[in-house]
Amino acid sequence: MLIGRRTGLQGLAGAAAAAVMPRDAEAQSRAETLRQITGNTINTLDLTMPGATRESFGIGMQLYDRLVAFGRKPVPGGHIFDHTNIRGELAESYSVSPDGTRFRFRLRRDAKWHDGSPVTAEDVKWSLDRHVSANSLAKSQLQISNWVSPEQFRVLDPMTVEAVLAKPDRRGLMNLAVPYVIMINSRLARQHATAADPWAQQWMKENTAGGGAYTVEAFKPGEQLVLRRSEAWRNGPERKLPFFRRIIAQTVPEAATRASLLERGDADLSIDLLASDVPALQQRGRVKVFSTPIANGFTHIAFNTRMAPFDNVKVRQAIGAAMPYEDMFQASIFGRGARLYGGEWSELPPDASFPRPMPQHTDLARAKQLLTEAGFPDGFRTTFSFSAGLAAAMEPLAALLKEALARIGIQVELQKMPDAQFNTAQAEKRLPMFVDGATAWLPETDYYLRLYFTRDQRWNFSNYNNPEINTLTEAAQFERDPVKYEAMCRRMVGILAQEVPELFLWQPNFDAVMARTIEDFTYQYHRQVDFRDLSRA
Repeated sequence: MLIGRRTGLQGLAGAAAAAVMPRDAEAQSRAETLRQITGNTINTLDLTMPGATRESFGIGMQLYDRLVAFGRKPVPGGHIFDHTNIRGELAESYSVSPDGTRFRFRLRRDAKWHDGSPVTAEDVKWSLDRHVSANSLAKSQLQISNWVSPEQFRVLDPMTVEAVLAKPDRRGLMNLAVPYVIMINSRLARQHATAADPWAQQWMKENTAGGGAYTVEAFKPGEQLVLRRSEAWRNGPERKLPFFRRIIAQTVPEAATRASLLERGDADLSIDLLASDVPALQQRGRVKVFSTPIANGFTHIAFNTRMAPFDNVKVRQAIGAAMPYEDMFQASIFGRGARLYGGEWSELPPDASFPRPMPQHTDLARAKQLLTEAGFPDGFRTTFSFSAGLAAAMEPLAALLKEALARIGIQVELQKMPDAQFNTAQAEKRLPMFVDGATAWLPETDYYLRLYFTRDQRWNFSNYNNPEINTLTEAAQFERDPVKYEAMCRRMVGILAQEVPELFLWQPNFDAVMARTIEDFTYQYHRQVDFRDLSRA
């Protein structure tokens, strides 16, 4: 069901309430029901499945708990996640051995699965075994921090589990807080496992075996999901129930329709409106907007560093000096974000943080000189690609890039490609130059560098290979001395500034547009709504 009329969401709210109730009870029910609209789809209830959408990640956070969770910190208008503050979720408490290799998790004694059965250490062990064994997104994510074998997890007693790493890893505990590492009711899941599917992956696509803050009341994949609060859940930071008793999440493809539904009060929340629409919505004042730069992501122009002429560092530097950064920033996202250009440093950044403003400045004279030094005094011809799904933001940027590069003799053919074609060509490293976005769940500098600038893998957008960065990322992951770690990270960011495998443009704003009564929004690293935090004034 795709909704474009006022009556649609009103009908959903009515269906979510009891059929007959007094007027004051009906008003209370509506007040305790949150209606989210999205342009995208929830395609599975098991967020660990390859192909799960980001919206499925967000829903999975509500249906399942993890052993641990990230905290949050206040910012103007709301909160953002804090990956340096890790608290227990399904675990009542945890401890880390002095050498950083052993983690013990003491489970909450009153924790229950949605079917009412108690949570046990055996359930946790089975869940962790699944995540390192089954063909899933969890397996590839956990490998990053060397969680690779069921032998690393053992039950110490009915309420205690131990997890052991071969050597200390900066992200060993962090990685157990990511959305994929869901804790599963193993008794229920096993009932639906088969010899061909020992981890019940097929069944869990459209069924749940969790104990999170919400349960599924109704699910139509790709169309609508209705969640009901679990009255037994007490695993949040303050041990209290979420405010909203019911959540209705619905796909409404047209951004203009979503904006209209919000302004009319027929929906409560949307996080994927067009950046161009948000300022007008704010000005009219019928809704409120929580905006914050996507702190753990960036928009970038990537060069294929193993494809001529972009294998020439001076060509990349020349293009970097030719870009009209501020014009692109305003034309693409209306200045709504944090700039990642214009940094006032040269060899080494002032600290180890990343993403950060890089020392990229518009200087056409320097761009022409670098291009001549690269052996292309008359320029060359190339292509610049972007995804059709991001055309609203990327097409104005592409037009400005084409115009700017023509000034130094580089003739650019713009390629607006269907999303699937763009993603395939990008993964196969067939694009000479393109623009895209990137987000890392674990916003640690060495993790960014390892994920996006090392190895022959999907997310190495620029097909980059620098032996020093390869060595430093391997070492930094296991470095526990903060002074040494910072020195390694500053060196790596300095190399990126000199070799320019990518041009870092900006961190676009994450805009949550909501009814004026909605309170306590938190920007999460998975860039989806955490309904557990929200309330209605």
